[in-house]
Amino acid sequence: MSNPKYQSLKVTDSSEEIGEGGTLLDTNMAESHTVSSIPSTHSSQHLMSPDSESVLTEEDQKSLRRRSQPEQTFNSVTTSQWFTVAVLCFINLINYMDRFTIAGVLTDIQDSFQINDDDGGLLQTVFILSYMIFAPIFGYLGDRFSRKAIMAFGITLWGATTLLGSFMNSFGWFLAFRAFVGIGEASYSTIAPTILSDLFIHDLRSKMLAVFYFAIPVGSGLGYIIGSETAKALGSWHWALRVTPALALIAVVLLFFIQEPERGQSDGSAHMQTTSYVEDVKDVCRNKSFMLSTAGFTCVAFVAGALAWFGPKFMHLGLQMQPGNEHIQLSEVSFIFGAITMTAGIMGVPLGAYLSTKLSKRYPRCDPVICAVGLLLSAPLLSASMIVVTVNAPLAYILVFLGEIALNLNWAIVADMLLYVVVPTRRSTAEAFQILISHAFGDAGSPYLVGVISEAIKAVLRKVNANARFGLDEPQILSQLAENVTTVVPMTTTLRTDTVEVQFKALQYSLFSTSFVEVLGGIFFLLTAAYILKDRANVDRAVAGTKFDW
Repeated sequence: MSNPKYQSLKVTDSSEEIGEGGTLLDTNMAESHTVSSIPSTHSSQHLMSPDSESVLTEEDQKSLRRRSQPEQTFNSVTTSQWFTVAVLCFINLINYMDRFTIAGVLTDIQDSFQINDDDGGLLQTVFILSYMIFAPIFGYLGDRFSRKAIMAFGITLWGATTLLGSFMNSFGWFLAFRAFVGIGEASYSTIAPTILSDLFIHDLRSKMLAVFYFAIPVGSGLGYIIGSETAKALGSWHWALRVTPALALIAVVLLFFIQEPERGQSDGSAHMQTTSYVEDVKDVCRNKSFMLSTAGFTCVAFVAGALAWFGPKFMHLGLQMQPGNEHIQLSEVSFIFGAITMTAGIMGVPLGAYLSTKLSKRYPRCDPVICAVGLLLSAPLLSASMIVVTVNAPLAYILVFLGEIALNLNWAIVADMLLYVVVPTRRSTAEAFQILISHAFGDAGSPYLVGVISEAIKAVLRKVNANARFGLDEPQILSQLAENVTTVVPMTTTLRTDTVEVQFKALQYSLFSTSFVEVLGGIFFLLTAAYILKDRANVDRAVAGTKFDW
């Protein structure tokens, strides 16, 4: 598809215009002022007073007033739109079920292939790497071609490769098929939110996105439960991977009946034309709100990836250290962990959207602040759960539950922020860019990194505790960790050679890293609050500008 430049547009709808450097142009100057393209979200026009970003121009204040008046309600949603939302949410649900089915049977897979924690984490890492690499490709295609067709292709691919992977008896081939699954899932995750953004606007868009991202923690929890229970019922972890492919086939059929809106339809900018891919990428990279919120979301992805992958196993090891729980099964812990994850998602995702809707009218910068508070609350709660799990299981589960609620406040809000600080014709590209960054530096590496650190700590613990007692010399562990973290642990050293205490302590130390990342993410979101109003107003101006017939 060609990418024609925007025609020169004559501005006639404002008595004032913002010039370069933040100066105001008078009415006569504004009437003759022309621009060569639609204003981008990073526009060089300063929408704030140079003295204070908290002072908005008259046009920006009008923009905020327009957004404070809901234009759509649930009563106005058509049957076709409800069906579209339901299908997209169903696919997102099974998408995340597929991702975390393996986490529910991770110990069984490690025993089957005789692999350690680092290779166990690598299973998720190769999936995320292929997912993030192909996301920009699908983002480019999603802004230009049929989104239904692209999603149908991707769902078919990940369903087929998940099924084929379940028959692999070689770890190398199993690893390869997990990478193929990531390619398929990249197509859907990149494009689906943009369809919702083109169907709804303002508060209703936020609510629909909350419903859509509600499927992430719920699907993840179902993945743990279905994976562990299917493997337990049928006697093999291979069967756990054969549930979602059947559901994927149903999803592909349903997908062809959904409504595919025009790009920018809900914003009143359906006739906006796409620019070149280079221009799109430059635009999103210069958008401070988008880049800072993406950095914050990367920290969320890092933490969620590590905890989701190793959480059930860590809790299992911690409970085994309690007297009387030595024979507790991983399937039991995975079921409870999955139920906690689902319930936390059921409460956390809509709570974040609710707080955003209620507070945004009085505090326009509240979205990134809510995300920051969520991360800063989650860090101590999850850290505390890692400490008390060996002595008080109910308290540990409660702390995990509260920590996940705080973490889940982010999902719908981050997605909504992306959609209102990026112009409609660049949203698939922005979604893909956010996926690339957040996964490249987030959950692509966190499971593997946690696994590597865990194996390095195990090597130290073996030296310090050669007689299998758990009397640890903490300074000695820390001094040797840097040396061991870069050392490849021989494949002959399996999980069976280490005591439960050594395995638990190694994972505990490595998972503590997630708390520091959460604090860093909170800082990024607080910085986003400084720019969110200006970048949102830029998008409003760009969209409003297309409504005039020049």
